Amino acid sequence: MEKNSVLILNHEQINHKIRRIAYQIYESNLEEKQIILAGIAKSGFQLAQKLQAELRQISDLDVQLCEVKVNKKNPLDIITTSLSPQDYQNKALVLIDDVLNSGTTLIYGIKHFLDVPLKRFKTAVLVDRSHKKYPVKADFKGISLSTSIHETVKVHFKPGADSVELI
Repeated sequence: MEKNSVLILNHEQINHKIRRIAYQIYESNLEEKQIILAGIAKSGFQLAQKLQAELRQISDLDVQLCEVKVNKKNPLDIITTSLSPQDYQNKALVLIDDVLNSGTTLIYGIKHFLDVPLKRFKTAVLVDRSHKKYPVKADFKGISLSTSIHETVKVHFKPGADSVELI
């Protein structure tokens, strides 16, 4: 942990949240054969990978990963994905990020996927901070935190030592 930080979730608690989110995703897609987990680059994609592993344990869904690259400093830049639009067209897709803070990254990610017809579109985050500038919400979330705008939430995905800290 960093100086002056408070541990919000430890490795075991994060795994529990991920498992719960995976069950919620599965329950909302029971009739699907395939689902796309689109993780926003870095921590959002790492969370998508962990959700993919859980979904493969609890379901027979074909779970495909898609990495979404958004310039967080300038979200109007071109957004790129590791899958082509034809790969996720008319499929169920879940856009995933680690922390929903202002909603900027998630809303621009959503905007990108609205250009392609999807069968179902949902969002998932590990931490929802509720400091939204945009009308975006997480359909699936691990934890909601009431924080000040000056505090920072850090998600660390390290083998056997995942953590969420409030700084």
